[in-house]
Amino acid sequence: MTAESAPGPTAAGDTAETARPARKVTRTQWAAITAVVLALVFAGTAAVASAGRDSGPAAPRTPTADSADAGFARDMAVHHQQAVEMSFIVRDSTEDEEVRRLAYDIANTQANQRGMLLGWLDMWGLPKVESGREPMAWMSMDPNMDHGDSGMDMGSMDHGDAGHQAQDGSLMPGMATKTELDQLGKARGRAAEILYLQLMTDHHQGGVAMAQGCVEQCAPGTERDLAEGMVAAQRSEMKLMADLLQARGAKPRTG
Repeated sequence: MTAESAPGPTAAGDTAETARPARKVTRTQWAAITAVVLALVFAGTAAVASAGRDSGPAAPRTPTADSADAGFARDMAVHHQQAVEMSFIVRDSTEDEEVRRLAYDIANTQANQRGMLLGWLDMWGLPKVESGREPMAWMSMDPNMDHGDSGMDMGSMDHGDAGHQAQDGSLMPGMATKTELDQLGKARGRAAEILYLQLMTDHHQGGVAMAQGCVEQCAPGTERDLAEGMVAAQRSEMKLMADLLQARGAKPRTG
């Protein structure tokens, strides 16, 4: 059943099924989510093109390998890759159009953003992987470090997520474990939908925390603008996923 279709009359006693259509995602909700996602992809693509043309004395300085800018690009590229993987898994595990549409949007958006982040690392002449460096270590950097004209107070940032202990393939906050990915791959139908929505909600929570870290610590410019857009888009998707879970008699695993 699509978000636009409506069921016919049912028996009076069928309360569980009659309650579900009332919580279906509306055309307006999908339009709002799509608008945010498209705007984010367009802005990020334009940002990469613009950054590539910057030259001369007014051009932004190139980030160093240990900067928040480089750390965010490396770590978010890894984080996004798992979101793309999970989205492709669930599209093969359900026929539900709402979940398949959401999974397609997430996979498409985050694959594009991942390309932008890796493109910046190439443009800066920095490695995409740094051995010996802990994921998200950049979020524990000195809050008084020089970011040019950012004018932002870094002292209030919560760095708790930077202490995440990697286990079973979960390298960063919000990332699913290998065990959870195996469970998602084996699930079918509504069970797959619920597990995907729960895992992706966790994933988005970790992604939002990381993007907020870049907003506070990355130098002013296109990358920080992209991070701000990620926060807005993923928060919108989290609200949508909460509605989809409620329609299936479930809820997010975390608050």
